[in-house]
Amino acid sequence: MGRIASMDRNAFEQKARTWRQKALSVCISCGAGKDEAEDIAQDVMLRLWQMHNELERYQSVEAIVALMAKHLLRNRQRRKPSEMFDEAMAISLNTSPHEELEMKEDDIWLSAKLQQLPTTQRALMYMRQVERRSHEEIAQLLGIETTSVSTLLARARRTLLEEIKRRNQI
Repeated sequence: MGRIASMDRNAFEQKARTWRQKALSVCISCGAGKDEAEDIAQDVMLRLWQMHNELERYQSVEAIVALMAKHLLRNRQRRKPSEMFDEAMAISLNTSPHEELEMKEDDIWLSAKLQQLPTTQRALMYMRQVERRSHEEIAQLLGIETTSVSTLLARARRTLLEEIKRRNQI
């Protein structure tokens, strides 16, 4: 995009649509829903405006937008497990002690089955399901191909599904 001269309000407004669209597309390509992507794009624009006097220092504001969007999305996704915990607490208020005991037993059983997975598959499941990492991120971290990530995750899920079917005698 090249260097931007002094960024006044008019110049910012002219570029804002492009930057907002970039933030939206980055979020959606990283797996965010439309509403979540909109929220993050709005946060990105607010942060850009807060630093509008400094934007001239950057060669590519679009790269900054993409980076901000990815980081904000990742931070949101990392907070989600605690939100799920709150949901679990609400569910437990509406369940009987017997149902709660069954759910606890299911959790223990599933944890044991996860521990029985090969180390790589277990690590991949953790990175994908708990840390909410993309296939590309996992591949980069482990130094493997993205297709290998997909294959290993599919194997792990298939193994767990077979165990669940066996347990439930389906």
